[in-house]
Amino acid sequence: MRGRFSRNIVWTACAVVAGLSTSVSAAAAGPPPAPLLRPPAVPLVVHDPYFSIWSPADRLTDDATMHWTGKPQPLTSLIRVDGVPYRLMGVSQGARTTAALLQKSVIVHPTRTVYTFANAQIQVTLTFLTPSLPSNLDLLSRPVTYLMWQVASADGASHRVQVYVDCGAEIAVDTPEQAVGLDYPVISGLQVARIGTPDQPVLQRAGDDLRIDWGYGYLAAPARPGVRVVGGQGSQLRRSFLGDGTVQAPAGPLAATPVAKSRLAMAAVWDLGSVQRGSAASCWGMLAYDDVFSIRYFSQDLRAYWRRNGATMDTVLVAAARERDELDAESEAFDRELMQDLERAGGPRYAAIGALAFRQTFASTKLAADTNGQPLLFPKEHFSGGFIATVDVIYPMAPQYLLFGPALTKAMLVPILDYAKSPRWTFPFAPHDLGKYPQATGPVYGGGEKTETNQMPVEESGNMLILVAAVAQAEGHAGFAERYWPLLVKWAEYLSAKGFDPENQLCTDDFAGHLAHNVNLSAKTIIALGAFARLAELHGDGALAKEYRTLAEQFAARWTKESDDGDHSRLAFDRPGTWSQKYNLVWDRLLGLNLFPSAVAKKEMAFYLRTQHQFGLPLDNRSLYTKLDWTLWSATLTGVQADFEALTDRVFTFLNKTPQRVPMTDWFWTHDATKVNFQARPVVGGIFLRLLYDRPVWRKWADRGGR
Repeated sequence: MRGRFSRNIVWTACAVVAGLSTSVSAAAAGPPPAPLLRPPAVPLVVHDPYFSIWSPADRLTDDATMHWTGKPQPLTSLIRVDGVPYRLMGVSQGARTTAALLQKSVIVHPTRTVYTFANAQIQVTLTFLTPSLPSNLDLLSRPVTYLMWQVASADGASHRVQVYVDCGAEIAVDTPEQAVGLDYPVISGLQVARIGTPDQPVLQRAGDDLRIDWGYGYLAAPARPGVRVVGGQGSQLRRSFLGDGTVQAPAGPLAATPVAKSRLAMAAVWDLGSVQRGSAASCWGMLAYDDVFSIRYFSQDLRAYWRRNGATMDTVLVAAARERDELDAESEAFDRELMQDLERAGGPRYAAIGALAFRQTFASTKLAADTNGQPLLFPKEHFSGGFIATVDVIYPMAPQYLLFGPALTKAMLVPILDYAKSPRWTFPFAPHDLGKYPQATGPVYGGGEKTETNQMPVEESGNMLILVAAVAQAEGHAGFAERYWPLLVKWAEYLSAKGFDPENQLCTDDFAGHLAHNVNLSAKTIIALGAFARLAELHGDGALAKEYRTLAEQFAARWTKESDDGDHSRLAFDRPGTWSQKYNLVWDRLLGLNLFPSAVAKKEMAFYLRTQHQFGLPLDNRSLYTKLDWTLWSATLTGVQADFEALTDRVFTFLNKTPQRVPMTDWFWTHDATKVNFQARPVVGGIFLRLLYDRPVWRKWADRGGR
């Protein structure tokens, strides 16, 4: 939602499971491919709103890694080659004066970020793998990222190599004044360190500007020679490694001490031995986080989906270590196929944006399990109030989830639908939110449950009807809609009475103020009514389907005439000389409704192409700012590839040029590429809408995702 700009800061704890292996194959010859996109921030460890670590620099050694909010969440990696130390990641104390190994490239894939480094002696590839494979919800929700180093000789000589990584304790507290302790639990076959706060205030606070201070981070490695896992003061651990390539064995648990005083870190060291000519040595670790409980859902505290069958972090770490090779190969194949589909649909620039959006969208949500073990997905409004399960955030992010199967889409709609049909929600329209993350205990924005003040009745009711219809289209039946049929009927009745010419009310485009007679909001109403007619037909109520189809057709004819302003449509029915993006029209083709003449989209697109600025198409005539998600929707209106690329390429240029090194913003200025507000929000999942037009591609991915 707009108009809620509390600066939120959320951190997390981390865990590392380390492994050591040697490959008999030589490192790939030749330079790596040049990266197409310079991400404003590079995703490294991205899972959920609390476990989300990024690099804000072109080179991994130029700045400290951070949480998505921009607060320090330091990771450090070092390497010694024949006794000479180099930095691969971070600028932490005790390492910042160490020379950085020259970075050659960084490329973001849907599940992997790959860095390459080299000098005259060695070549190093550092990969961050988060196997967020949407066809496997257990895996998608598993809070484990692999860090993998591959080292090869560049000069044909043999080189003695040791590798180091550490994870700072800042990620386990809300503020550095809080204390953390560290111990060494026993897990079969592994060396293990664990870190966390002693008081564990689980799910006690909610909002934007908070960091997690419950749950436990782990550092673990196979119990074998050449690998060591320890905890201690980070600067001392780094100095020890830089001096002789080792760290001292752990002496025992460390008492809880404020992070600002102890600067505690968890570290892992691998001795790769001699890296020979013609072969590559490798080592790997895992960063992970167990939040114990993830979401407060009214009277229930829900665990993450991966824990629903009794799994623990101990068992997950063992399983993740065992499955690493398989998941590495599966993720690489997934990345290759998805990137090919994205590039075929919109070109290489669109594909590069899609890879970044894929990571960010999943990192802005939490997949939990209800008491029956069913998935419930909760998005968070980063830097726009911290709200949870916001309907006008779910709507733009939905294409990514629709693409990968109805199960994920239903998982994020069910919490809203179940609440809206309960006695607590007394209004005839859809709610705006379910609370503030991570407490989904009831709407808090505007009038909440008490009044209609600053509600979004037309916006949210239209969003829900359209998305339920999209689920029905993906499944080929209205079974999901039938569970909530009286509720959907009520919302359709509300829109039929209130939606064509909306009153002065809050909407998703109110950045420049509330607006009555909103033409784009009216278009949403018309499509939502047509979508409801389709649902009624699938439901077996032909009379109701005909009634609402006729109404939608009548409204569409009126809309086309009354919104016309010559070479474009107006921002508001009563405001000649105005304009706005009409991104809501995309569902007319996607759902096969065909309510609006094709000439409408063609006229709009021609106007957009004449109106856009250096870094994108403004949202409307009132300002030069835009929304990234809506621009990518508007780009699809005509189905003409040249039109799509013309709008998308400006967004790509913005991402390459914006001076703010933060996870992708969706609200920025089109004249100078600076951020207005917002970052790291899940709405960028809307970028995947273009793939939904390709029915075979949509069906392919959705079928893998299950029902």
